[in-house]
Amino acid sequence: MSCWEVIADYGLRSLGIGERLLPRDDFTLCKQVVLIGSGMIWNIYFGALALVTGFFLATAVALGKAARNPVARKLSTWFIFVFRGSPLFIQFFFAYFAFLSLKGVSPIFDPFTAAWLGALIVLFLNTAAYSGEIFYGALQAIPRGDLEAADAYGFTGWARFRRITWPTLLRLAWPAYTNEAIFLFHATTLVYFSGFPAWRQKGDALYYANYFADKTFNPFVPYPILAGYFILLTLVIIGIFGLVNRRLNRHLPQAARGKIRFRPNLLR
Repeated sequence: MSCWEVIADYGLRSLGIGERLLPRDDFTLCKQVVLIGSGMIWNIYFGALALVTGFFLATAVALGKAARNPVARKLSTWFIFVFRGSPLFIQFFFAYFAFLSLKGVSPIFDPFTAAWLGALIVLFLNTAAYSGEIFYGALQAIPRGDLEAADAYGFTGWARFRRITWPTLLRLAWPAYTNEAIFLFHATTLVYFSGFPAWRQKGDALYYANYFADKTFNPFVPYPILAGYFILLTLVIIGIFGLVNRRLNRHLPQAARGKIRFRPNLLR
């Protein structure tokens, strides 16, 4: 079987398109690269959707934590504390069994036991908590002079938030938020090892890497391939977020513009 045939058979295997069964023998380098790359579709799906939706919730959480209303402040504070204080791996397990219990109550919860929705909700809430704390810190770091200048120019309410507070918050938070985005994509590898089953062998990149490591008894081929894919994905994220960062800081002198640097989290 040529490599082109392998791509045709297994290129979209993680979506259920192509060969029904995984390879049982002749585990060539091409098969491992193609199948693990196929699984990356799910990692990108989880990371991208959780990041986009979590961004808006994180903004609301940050504003809630800084609000004068004690109810909004307490709810936001406890939301951040719960999801930052517990391991993501445990959150996946808890969510899966909670959705499984709710499924017995009503069939409407059936989709929540599937990874495409249940795991996505966990990642969405988790990144919203971490990003919310990042945005809250940036909100507190906005120079007082900027807000006083906004008041002097007559900006109040929504106009002040949209023109002064929001852009400055994003500019200050963006480097740290970039690292959170990178870690979120890395965290997607936990999905199929934390309760949510891979239906019909439609798993993510780590699922296929683990399959090849078990079948060949050689982890030094599939796992470096997996690492290579995530390194490439990280470079893409840094590039995209770097362009946004440049846009946010376009009014600053070149020497004063903050640069995106990858600072991996050792513990979470």
